[in-house]
Amino acid sequence: MDQDESINVLGGALALCSTAPVTGFFRDGHCNTCAQDQGSHTVCAVMTDEFLAYSKYVGNDLSTPRPEFGFSGLKAGDSWCLCAGRFLQAADEGCAPMVNLAATHKRALEIVPLKVLEEFGLPAHPSL
Repeated sequence: MDQDESINVLGGALALCSTAPVTGFFRDGHCNTCAQDQGSHTVCAVMTDEFLAYSKYVGNDLSTPRPEFGFSGLKAGDSWCLCAGRFLQAADEGCAPMVNLAATHKRALEIVPLKVLEEFGLPAHPSL
């Protein structure tokens, strides 16, 4: 399982998305991807109550704990590697979460235009 080059949508090194909770297709905290990642878990998004309700409504419940899978459930404020297609769907429906562009893998651009990602991009924090 070779990971695709760890480059973000801005052309730089892929930043960490989240280790609390641990996210990513490889559960390494990064939105890395590979050919086996058919969902393209490449968009580092900051969860909102609105998005979590939307995701549950369309059949992907990210907020309910699933201890049998070691998943404690997400809450508003958590960062998570979303499927690029689900992000685009939520953007089209008007309930997309904010995106950490530095932690969003370049492969997301195969599904989501950069302009859309930038529209939901978190403000850069030079002090971080």
